[in-house]
Amino acid sequence: MPREQTLNVPNTITVSRFFLALVVFGMMSAGGMWIASAILFVVAVATDVLDGYIARKYNIVTTFGRIVDPFVDKFITTGVFLFLLPVSEKSGVSAWMVIAVLAREMLVTSLRGFLEQKGHDFSASGWGKLKMFLQCAAATAALLLMDDSLRAVPGLLLTRDLLLWVMTIVTVYTGWIYIARAAVILRHEQAG
Repeated sequence: MPREQTLNVPNTITVSRFFLALVVFGMMSAGGMWIASAILFVVAVATDVLDGYIARKYNIVTTFGRIVDPFVDKFITTGVFLFLLPVSEKSGVSAWMVIAVLAREMLVTSLRGFLEQKGHDFSASGWGKLKMFLQCAAATAALLLMDDSLRAVPGLLLTRDLLLWVMTIVTVYTGWIYIARAAVILRHEQAG
């Protein structure tokens, strides 16, 4: 079996997304650069689509990429929610939302690692992709509406709050879907 080349274009994009996340967190910590933080966050999460597309198109999927790519996705989204939590009155992000996101991500990552080590396919489902999209949309809206000039636009605060709650509900629901899927796989394994 040929050796995987860890340093390839998709993995380089993934690693750059990690460093972009650190820049976003730094900007959030400094405060006052909310629109710029939101734009950089969108650029960073958009690279996830790009690295996945390149990896599949040119058949350069690596073990490193399969491990690091989902980690970086979770790092940037949960990181934004964590940095918005101390300013929850303005960001709309509540502790319950952050707990739901963190718990779901830790659970699904653990299940995926356990089942894939046993040789089972436990890749992301359509629901998982919807969850990721909603997390990114909700985080972007929360970042943008930290800026006072955007808070005055009618309807935007309500839209942000709806996005945050729908994201939380879908996040919890997808966690349940993955638990049920893991249970079926383990039941079949024990029966076989």
